[in-house]
Amino acid sequence: MIRILALASLLLLGACGFHLRGPQPLPFASLYVAVSDASELGAALKRTIRAQGTTRVVNSPQEAEAILTVVDERTEKNILSLNSAGRVREYQLVYRFAFRIHNNKGVDLLPRSDIVLTRDITFNDEQVLAKENEEALLYRDMRADLVQQILRRMAAARPQQS
Repeated sequence: MIRILALASLLLLGACGFHLRGPQPLPFASLYVAVSDASELGAALKRTIRAQGTTRVVNSPQEAEAILTVVDERTEKNILSLNSAGRVREYQLVYRFAFRIHNNKGVDLLPRSDIVLTRDITFNDEQVLAKENEEALLYRDMRADLVQQILRRMAAARPQQS
């Protein structure tokens, strides 16, 4: 009886049209990413775009259909709470990123887009090294999340017809 119910639920799940989200094709044939390869964000962004296989990442803006330009990128560390001794108990990590996508003529294909990511982290004076490592891991996680959000916004952009 249990096997029949399990089989029926699998058939219903397959019949509803459910499927995992795959990579979204970008609406540009070629893209120049104006971010240094030395930065972790730039390397991750280029690697992810290349892995999707639908858009070429080119080395110069002249040969690109679209250009991704970073308008602003910064990180912040704000105090969230203090303990009874007045020492920091929690921080909020903030990653702010703004970009735009335009063509060679300067026409915006995707106007300035701001992304703000936040994570909360507890702090303990006795575990400073561990908390520094945790902070670095959270920033790396935020960068990976940022790359996915940039790609989703780029996939939604529609180039203007000339």
